[in-house]
Amino acid sequence: MTLLMKIIDLRSDTVTVPTPEMRRAMFEAEVGDDVYGEDPSVNQLETEAAALLGKEAALFVPTGTQGNQIAIMSHTSRGQEVIMEAESHVFYYEQGGIAVLSGCQTRPVPGVNGAMDPDRVEAAIRGENIHYPVTGLVCVENTHNRSGGCVVPMENLMAVAEVAHRHGVPVHMDGARVFNAAVAQGRPVAEVVAPVDSVMFCLSKGLAAPVGSMLVGSQAFIDRSRRARKLLGGGMRQAGILAAAGLVSIRSMVDRLAEDHENAQTLARGLNEIAGLRVDLATVQTNMIMFDIDDARWDAESLAGAMTRAGVVCNANGPRRVRLVTHKDVSAADVAEALDRTAQVVKAGPDGKAAGYMY
Repeated sequence: MTLLMKIIDLRSDTVTVPTPEMRRAMFEAEVGDDVYGEDPSVNQLETEAAALLGKEAALFVPTGTQGNQIAIMSHTSRGQEVIMEAESHVFYYEQGGIAVLSGCQTRPVPGVNGAMDPDRVEAAIRGENIHYPVTGLVCVENTHNRSGGCVVPMENLMAVAEVAHRHGVPVHMDGARVFNAAVAQGRPVAEVVAPVDSVMFCLSKGLAAPVGSMLVGSQAFIDRSRRARKLLGGGMRQAGILAAAGLVSIRSMVDRLAEDHENAQTLARGLNEIAGLRVDLATVQTNMIMFDIDDARWDAESLAGAMTRAGVVCNANGPRRVRLVTHKDVSAADVAEALDRTAQVVKAGPDGKAAGYMY
């Protein structure tokens, strides 16, 4: 490999950089103090995001994790229990924020590719008993990160929400990549989120804004959430400079997600042709690929490290599993190059010397 080789960053769609249109919009953004409700760019973003998702109101927040935690704080009371899929982001990757910030305990329910069995959700909802915590919330995740970007089927989502609502329990969606789910299903995003009471979605992943997420729901829910955002230090004052990029995201970056999905399919099929690597193609539904390593010479950390040194930057996602994510800054040509480099790395082996190949 030459020192001038192009770096193909497939770690996550969080590594996207803002488009020229976003940079211009940020430079020209009209701003005010958002904590006073006076930033016109933020206000416009919140209005358009709520309308796009078919909800009453929206709130601009710095991060997806903060958005999820604000939602849980706003839906629950201390001492309640929150049901979520056992591999979900709110359970796995948010540092126990449900306990720390909301004073609630978690009730993980095993799922299949992120989809919980509605009967198991119903069984997890607590009955009237003074020994039990009250079930305060059900969380779903769409697309589902740890399953490799799988889409939660609409029938499943509707069934889980019906069960929760029948028991008087609200439903929050961690929709960090919900636009990927909508594009993959060929549905308007408002239809995808219609069964749930609140949704968080990220502007800073596939939609390519530099910073920010949105929380949407009823007006009363957003009013509570605005107070929680202030408590958590999320009042960002002249945040319109960031919101301006978010407006470009939701106006012009949604439909192009189909390109990322196409590139992910190409990448997955190519990886399956490399001896020693294996992809379950049924799980490649959006812009993520998880491949398993059957070659006994490699584990995930060592292969991901070797690929990274060869300019295909990626992360291990388990002892023998590596995750790759396509996004707007990875072209079809980059995918072809990444496959070629990966094939050479795998063939060369951990010492990097086989077939005269060095990395």
